[in-house]
Amino acid sequence: MNKTLLKIITLLLAIALVLSAGVQAAETPANTKQRPNIVWIVVDDMSSHFGYQGEKLVKTPHVDQLAREGVAFSNAYVTAPVCSTFRSAVITGMYQTTIGAHHHRSSRGALKIHLPEGIRTIPELFREAGYFTTNANADGTRPGKEDYNFVYQRSDLYDGVDWTQRAAGQPFFAQYQLSGGKLRNSKKAYERVKAELDHLVTAEEVTLPPYYPDHAVIRNDWAEYLNSVMYTDRQVGQIIARLKAENVLENTVVFFLTDHGISHARGKQFLYEEGLKIPFVVWGLKYEPVGSVRDELISHIDLSATSLALAGIKIPAKMQGRPLFGPQARSRKYVVSARDRCDETVDHIRSVRKGHFKYIRNYLPERPYLQPCKYKDAKPFMPVLRELHAAGKLNAAQSLHLAETRPEEELYDLTRDPWEIHNLASDPAYGKQLTEFRGLLANWELETDDRGRFPESEAMYDSDMAPYFEKSRKRNPDQAAILEANIKLMKRWRAAGK
Repeated sequence: MNKTLLKIITLLLAIALVLSAGVQAAETPANTKQRPNIVWIVVDDMSSHFGYQGEKLVKTPHVDQLAREGVAFSNAYVTAPVCSTFRSAVITGMYQTTIGAHHHRSSRGALKIHLPEGIRTIPELFREAGYFTTNANADGTRPGKEDYNFVYQRSDLYDGVDWTQRAAGQPFFAQYQLSGGKLRNSKKAYERVKAELDHLVTAEEVTLPPYYPDHAVIRNDWAEYLNSVMYTDRQVGQIIARLKAENVLENTVVFFLTDHGISHARGKQFLYEEGLKIPFVVWGLKYEPVGSVRDELISHIDLSATSLALAGIKIPAKMQGRPLFGPQARSRKYVVSARDRCDETVDHIRSVRKGHFKYIRNYLPERPYLQPCKYKDAKPFMPVLRELHAAGKLNAAQSLHLAETRPEEELYDLTRDPWEIHNLASDPAYGKQLTEFRGLLANWELETDDRGRFPESEAMYDSDMAPYFEKSRKRNPDQAAILEANIKLMKRWRAAGK
């Protein structure tokens, strides 16, 4: 064999060895040293009120820095404006309505909900790919909020509470659950907010949305909410500082978002912008221009698919979330959100956002927007709103949400009417848009197998109400009596076809 041929054979063998090693590395889940760490920072009950979004009264330097150095999505929407349905969706990358987890705090009683065949949780997929998975509170000392509306075993999803428990060199997928807007509803927690912040927003500084009356109680509640925003920013800064101090930040992609909007009359639980539109920032991408602002419509379940894609994990074929970056990215022409039962309060609402229009379909129009709800009625602003409405002291915009019935359809031009006050559904000039949105929603309900098309069985309702009532009875008998009365009312309305 001549020397030239020997050199060629040697070179080909070397190339074959390199290629085979590369294939093996790509296919072996344990070999994840070059994969990024993925961190989700998820905040309760906050709308788009951070500094980078234009809120002038707050100082949020840490979240603002994430946006300034990362990618901010200005039209991010949740698929459900309440915590357990949000989390059930994001942890699977599926619409909660598709997997049967659309009723808030369901699968809590004797009757259980199981995920459909072939649907896996995101932490399970990360674990199988060699990642260490965690879910923690803000300081990483306790398990974080889960609140999934289906049967699961925590040990199947999470390896621990804190990512420092992982093996040396092992990448991690970590979730941090922050209390956010709930801080203002806890006397002890809010005392901590006041003690630790250098600057506090006062009630006198607040400008309320035009659909809320200018009342001292509502102003004060909104100021406390904005202070909770600033405290949340402080917690975000602590998480980032810790990642940096432990030399893992440079290989980490951080997602910052909230689970839905502010807990207020038209916010949490409802499909208006205040309840659905959230901050959504991605930091740590090496190939995206820093400080980018992307205005396409995205759904919060896109977080799930995006995280898997960034980690090099195959996205399940059934997953409804879509990657936001790279060759797999697929844009959405519209986003759909859903409101179903929240605790004892039965409801069925869907919304579609496309372009600058928002369409809302109320499937129970004979009921008031603000049906009796033990959780919501305990908020300080609710008695004020009801009293002012009963006294005839609210203007037309402020009275909308306290009406005894609601229109079957709502249509808003968000460019001209960002507060969603002027319903265009009955205006013939918008007949074309109305027809289009009806078709989009009808198709989506069928294509995604929206389980909300069918009423929840009375047996399942009773099953979920039983532990809820028992818990309320032990904590506060007066509140339990309110809950019992609300449950009876829901059953009467159902029997009457209302």
